[in-house]
Amino acid sequence: MQNAPTTIDAYIAEYPKDIQEKLEQMRTTIQQAAPEAIEAMKYAIPTFVLHGNLVHFAAFTHHIGFYATPTANEAFAKDLAPYKMGKGSIQFPIDEPLPLELVKKIVLYRVRQNTEKAALKQKK
Repeated sequence: MQNAPTTIDAYIAEYPKDIQEKLEQMRTTIQQAAPEAIEAMKYAIPTFVLHGNLVHFAAFTHHIGFYATPTANEAFAKDLAPYKMGKGSIQFPIDEPLPLELVKKIVLYRVRQNTEKAALKQKK
């Protein structure tokens, strides 16, 4: 991990043009849904932070990974049924258009979750 990219721009630049386009689509969709979120690199992948980790995304050989927590996967299970999923991960096939409206809905859900959690902490 010595030469791991330290910015999302550097991360995206490492990929071929077609993958860069998909990564930029993910980035823009997340930015629009969570304009207050801060960009970061965590776990060597692009991350958005708002009252803690919000979502992550990454490129792989056959898919774009999207990481929005197990609760988000559960909340959107019906919409996510066509995609391969792990406990907190979703795999969008590289050769298909990204479901950007769905990504937006999931990000908005995560913003609500993190904001509510932060408000509860503040009350204590």
